[in-house]
Amino acid sequence: MITRNLYSIIKGSGSYIPPIIVSNNSFADRQFMNEDGTKIETPGEEIVEKFEQITDISERRLAEEQYTTSDIATLASEEALKDAGFDREKLDYIIIAHNLGDMKSGSLYPDIMPTLASRVKKKLGIKNPHTVAYDMTFGCPGWTQAMIQANYYLKSGDAKSALVIGADTLSRAMDPHDRDSMIFADGAGAVVIEAVESETPVGILKHVTRTDTEEHLDLLKMGDSFNKELQQDSKYVKMLGRKVYNYGLTYVPLVAKECLEKNELDLKDVSKILIHQANAKMDEAILKRIFRLYGIKEPDYKTMPMTIRKLGNSSVATVPTLYDLVVKNRMEGHALHSGDYVMMTSVGAGMNINAFMYRMP
Repeated sequence: MITRNLYSIIKGSGSYIPPIIVSNNSFADRQFMNEDGTKIETPGEEIVEKFEQITDISERRLAEEQYTTSDIATLASEEALKDAGFDREKLDYIIIAHNLGDMKSGSLYPDIMPTLASRVKKKLGIKNPHTVAYDMTFGCPGWTQAMIQANYYLKSGDAKSALVIGADTLSRAMDPHDRDSMIFADGAGAVVIEAVESETPVGILKHVTRTDTEEHLDLLKMGDSFNKELQQDSKYVKMLGRKVYNYGLTYVPLVAKECLEKNELDLKDVSKILIHQANAKMDEAILKRIFRLYGIKEPDYKTMPMTIRKLGNSSVATVPTLYDLVVKNRMEGHALHSGDYVMMTSVGAGMNINAFMYRMP
């Protein structure tokens, strides 16, 4: 007797990479400050140069002023639906991962009611009341966690399809006097997943997720501007960069290895690792540690496509955007083929880390 199980495969993908390019030189005239409000006397050009050395970010993308997070999420979703050739009225779920809702340009108000997923459903023109729409807030790993959750619906037979989106406009929530404001960018990525029967494992496989709050809760949080003259009822994204770096370097490789072991795979089985684009130097150090866990001194950097140099850190959008670009052969030197094993992993506020394996159908 042949046993056929349900698996979730990606039928189509889309991304929205904003057209507004902001180079590092745009920050050279900024008055950066320390946490205590004192001015940083280092020349702006030197700050920008050191920033690029640390992060490898040379420029980032910002959403147009007239667009909100749900707008760019809709644009990425339209592309994913078209790529999948999927009837949107047949979607069972729409899940969107984000951090601060529809924060309008020039505003620090995090607009999250109604949910962004409901807004996306409306903007997509979906009339089916059984298309359930809700949001996922899980820090930068939100999209990967939404994929993990959607997979449960499809594998259980409760649903046949889902639109899973990661979108953010975090650049609008950055303190202009904080050097970390140069890290974050805007963007959106989306995939349509569908349940299929298969004799062999395919699509989304097993995952690992962890949340560390005891010592790491406030490594990323909302806080006051470093400029004490600004109204302190406004909150900005704040990050303890060095501690975030050390946290990621310590735990992401362990989660990656645990995920491989859970799927009974070895590192040599993995074709690509799509990792959250937080900081190029951090991601490179993480990859080194993953390889060292398998006794390999020199990592194969071809397994880890990177977009952060030109796109910056668009939070929940980085991993789905990476997937979309690679699968559509829009990243030189990177491609995915049927049967390839892909790891998708992310780390961020919470502090949360997750990873799941995906086998290309």
